[in-house]
Amino acid sequence: MPEITTSVKFDNIAREWRCKWSEDASKASLDAAQAILADLLPELSSVEGVATIQRIVCGGCHDFKVITKLPATAFGEWEKADFAPEKDFLAKLGGIKGVSAVETQTYTLEEVKLNKKDAKKAMENKEAEAEKAKADAPKPPEDPAKKLKKVIKEGGKRGVEIEGAADMGGLQFFCTSVDEPEGDVELLTKCVEAMNAKSDPTEEERKGGSGHIGKMVFSVGAEHLAVLAYVPEEKQAELSCAEWLETVLKTQPGHKMLTQDKSVSTGIIPTDSDKNIFPLKIREPLILEANNFLRKKGLFPEDNGDSGDECVFGDDDFPS
Repeated sequence: MPEITTSVKFDNIAREWRCKWSEDASKASLDAAQAILADLLPELSSVEGVATIQRIVCGGCHDFKVITKLPATAFGEWEKADFAPEKDFLAKLGGIKGVSAVETQTYTLEEVKLNKKDAKKAMENKEAEAEKAKADAPKPPEDPAKKLKKVIKEGGKRGVEIEGAADMGGLQFFCTSVDEPEGDVELLTKCVEAMNAKSDPTEEERKGGSGHIGKMVFSVGAEHLAVLAYVPEEKQAELSCAEWLETVLKTQPGHKMLTQDKSVSTGIIPTDSDKNIFPLKIREPLILEANNFLRKKGLFPEDNGDSGDECVFGDDDFPS
């Protein structure tokens, strides 16, 4: 198949004869052009290989066009014959009063309409691609106030859950993860503050209440894993907040300590696909690492070999 580019191929070539007609004398020039076409149409239709002959008339721009299409394999022979009866047709058009701009043009002409089955399939594929593009498109930034409200709500609820779980297990320290901060260290800090806030007994729904429990909290983001360590004042003689966090972070290359304090320390571990470091993948192993550090200091229950006794808490351990 001949081609103009690798994506633009053709099987057929068309020859166009055209002119402009006039509104004068009740469109007499248009009638005359049509009469010439009718007279020469038998000869034109007899050209070897002719596939279609089309007439185009525009009442607005006053175009009168005759388009003759042949397979590319047959077009060359017609071209050698000077596209007969072209000369006769054009000469007669040029002699009509009111006719102007008598011209010719050659171009490829292909039928590109899809059948119903292929058209339906193409539309379904297009819709699927649009849905995928919509799903893959970056989400618009969330209203900071609304986002903070969600973060604090999650923190308050998680604080109550941590308090209950720690009290039942006799734990002084607790390791877990939260969703809403999405790896934002500032929001993670706000979330932990909500966990530690004193519960108001007058409120219908309890919030917070875990300020007496030390904790390490993880938050998965696209670019990094954010980690915050919290050690209450009464336990700071037994555990260094910064040391605890740094011990956990340094198990992964590229880690960064962001803040160091007796009560709260923060850090991140950046995503690194080349080193197979992904926040979601490394989160649970790091929770185990945090617990093991506490164990060595006698601040966390020993692992007696029964996997059911291991206290590792992630997103799935707290119902929404």
